[in-house]
Amino acid sequence: MTKGRLIDIVDGQETHECPKISSDGVYILEDRSEKTAYIVFSLKEEVGALAKALKIFENNSVNLLHIESRSSKRLTGQYEFIVEADAGSSSILLTAVDQLRDLTSYLKVIARNHAISRETIPWFPKKIKDLDRFANQILSYGSELDADHPGFTDPVYRARRKQLADIAFYYKHGQPIPRVDYTEEEIKSWGIVFRQLTKLFPTHACKEFNHIFPLLVENCGYREDNIPQLEDISNFLKDVTGFSLRPVAGLLSSRDFLAGLAFRVFHSTQYVRHPSSPLYTPEPDVCHELLGHVPLFADPMFAQFSQEIGLASLGAPDDYIEKLATCYWFTVEFGICRQEGNLRAYGAGLLSSFGELEYCLSGKPELKPFNPEVTGITKYPITEYQPTYFVSESFEDAKDKMIAFAETIPRPFGVRYNAYTQSVEILDSKHQLENLLKNLSSEMKTVVDALRKL
Repeated sequence: MTKGRLIDIVDGQETHECPKISSDGVYILEDRSEKTAYIVFSLKEEVGALAKALKIFENNSVNLLHIESRSSKRLTGQYEFIVEADAGSSSILLTAVDQLRDLTSYLKVIARNHAISRETIPWFPKKIKDLDRFANQILSYGSELDADHPGFTDPVYRARRKQLADIAFYYKHGQPIPRVDYTEEEIKSWGIVFRQLTKLFPTHACKEFNHIFPLLVENCGYREDNIPQLEDISNFLKDVTGFSLRPVAGLLSSRDFLAGLAFRVFHSTQYVRHPSSPLYTPEPDVCHELLGHVPLFADPMFAQFSQEIGLASLGAPDDYIEKLATCYWFTVEFGICRQEGNLRAYGAGLLSSFGELEYCLSGKPELKPFNPEVTGITKYPITEYQPTYFVSESFEDAKDKMIAFAETIPRPFGVRYNAYTQSVEILDSKHQLENLLKNLSSEMKTVVDALRKL
């Protein structure tokens, strides 16, 4: 079995197990990462140190699933070891880790199940391809609908939802996103939404949105009679801001969804709302994703703001994940900004809802200034218009406030996204920071040189 994918080998050919729904309705792929922990450590200079370290695991009956070494990024001239261990018995594992500390100059425990101990860091993806590891650990599968969903009693609609969700289930990073042949009925629903919203965009959407939307019409096939393809949109976004789309089979946890943003990846659904109510959907669908979210991911400042929320979530405690998810809700989903003395919408939940887009600027709801400390603990309804909206002065102002808020998150390291390798670097040593300063110094020389030539 490979990570993030269920595969059997039959007569030399791969066969894929079908997606499974657990008894409580929560779909989780049987991936060993849920039941393992990663111990990252560097050993003190001592003959036979590695053998002694491995003996500790053996003596405590800890099953090691994988071990690898690499040059340490924290300690000059030393090696770092990464051990994947069975975390079935957390007490036994922690005993082994405590004994290992005496041999190490650096040690961290990382696990999806970070309740193992207070010192355990919640697992998060380090490389963009690591998103494969949780992409199928979703809270509900595409065809699993609540009883009050418009399509709950429609077997044809449910079968279609499952068909589109299965596309996401088998998708892996680096593959082209499969194209969907949308039905006439689905295109009709999209067309109704498209036609109604485009009437309001010029007067209700922020200027960045209105600047980008015509570019999507020109480059990505945004039309009333055509549902754009995720692959075309993703390629367009990569060219302008480095963002990309990834199909998802259903709702991810807040932690996993925000982690995708750290890599400038937005997990997008591909299914369309039920035709009986084209102007309402109880959950995100392709109309919400493509008309609400996508345009602003093509704006450099908004893309950076979204990524800052994602980076802040990496390794954060659960209570801060909830605060960050709430900040996301009141900005990326339901944010309002002030532009040239007027209020304009930039949140996707507003820009994809004809009724709420009118309501949010009507003067009826309460408006408050965006402040992550306050916004992050504000309760909100999910199935009705928001009674309160938070107003940002600009995307840059919102970004700076999120960076300042991220500095208050209790985690024993900093993070930095490396766009060249599409990976996240953990900053927790003097050696790493010295190297980072050297890179920044080189960048500053480039800026100074360019300024001289102006």
